[in-house]
Amino acid sequence: MAKDKFERSKPHVNIGTIGHVDHGKTTLT
Repeated sequence: MAKDKFERSKPHVNIGTIGHVDHGKTTLT
């Protein structure tokens, strides 16, 4: 859910966020 939330907040960072969220770490949060 955090992934989708961040995607709406910062789509340009979505690429990097997806990688972090996939790892279970929200570093860009």
